[in-house]
Amino acid sequence: MEYLDFGTIFFVVVAIAIFLQLRNVLGRRTGNERPPFDPYTAGRRKADDAPAAGPDNVVSLPSRNKAPDGADAYVAIDAVAKPDTDLNRGLRAIKDADASFDPKTFIDGAKMAYEMIVMAYADGDRKTLKNLLSREVYDGFVSAIGDREQRAEKIQSSFVGIDKADIVSAEMKGTEAHVTLRIVSELISATRDKAGEVIDGDPETVAEVKDVWTFARDTRSRDPNWKLVATEAEE
Repeated sequence: MEYLDFGTIFFVVVAIAIFLQLRNVLGRRTGNERPPFDPYTAGRRKADDAPAAGPDNVVSLPSRNKAPDGADAYVAIDAVAKPDTDLNRGLRAIKDADASFDPKTFIDGAKMAYEMIVMAYADGDRKTLKNLLSREVYDGFVSAIGDREQRAEKIQSSFVGIDKADIVSAEMKGTEAHVTLRIVSELISATRDKAGEVIDGDPETVAEVKDVWTFARDTRSRDPNWKLVATEAEE
């Protein structure tokens, strides 16, 4: 049985969430509060070295330097990262550990994940977040959602789109692959108090948001899913 790649698994998650769970809130995304791991405001801190969750049952993936057709397996990596750079070497190390890894497919999946996560945060959808976040990041998000609910505040937010998503660093930490992306997106967001008054953001203004997100996956695991393990805002 072939392993699903990153883009495929998130496509499945998106399809399920959109058509079975979140159909009534399409286009709604997250807002601009500052919880410990809130990825949507300028005051966010980096959550370093958060471990990626993975199942107990694991299997070693074959390491290979040639694609099935005999072509150089590193061509796709060289297309997104200059050879002889730290980024290129990091991506090659991940490719060696997981022959199915493709950087462009990863970026596409990460963009889908970004939209899913900001949507789930805005909606207080803990179930979706649990499937996409590491334990430490999940705990921070849930804490922020709980505080917001206790204050009876609501986020009115629309996701406009992602302008840019680039891989900025990659490395193997033991058997875990870590890939960090710089994501530039546009959001319309406002937080309202229990009386309906806007206390943060602007419901009519498109704001540019710059994020640095790190995803991780155990390359020996049967689970092909990557999880968000760290968030940081770029000023």
